[in-house]
Amino acid sequence: MENNELDYSLIIAIVKRGNTDLVMEASRKAGSTGGTITVARGTGNPDLSKKYGIVIQPEKEMVFIAVSNNIKDKVMKAIYDEAGLTTKGTGIVFALPITDQIGLLPAKDPSLKEEQEEVEKLLNMPEEEKKAEEATPAVKTGTVDVHPIED
Repeated sequence: MENNELDYSLIIAIVKRGNTDLVMEASRKAGSTGGTITVARGTGNPDLSKKYGIVIQPEKEMVFIAVSNNIKDKVMKAIYDEAGLTTKGTGIVFALPITDQIGLLPAKDPSLKEEQEEVEKLLNMPEEEKKAEEATPAVKTGTVDVHPIED
């Protein structure tokens, strides 16, 4: 899929410890739905280590946010404006393409209403219906036979 609202990127923000709220607030205002925060440690500046004889390993936090490409630039700009290098968070922001994924659902987007309803229907299907669907025989679709997945 190219330039499609179902294509995703992983936005990564690295900020000083204690500033992830800035990142998450900015990203949510720009349209993201959430993220994952991890603690990280910087490697320090070797020049400072040599000059002062100490090793600096600043505590950092990393925020990982998967977003559809149609809002990626908006989210990145919002994060950088709130937590970038010239702010209290002194952070950096970059994005990587997500080439394969399982489980990411598109954000609520009016242009994808039918697809979103179908996904939600499948996710919320009662167990009896799931079993009935699993018992359905394979359906011939063109040159591919589709069989229910068995555990």
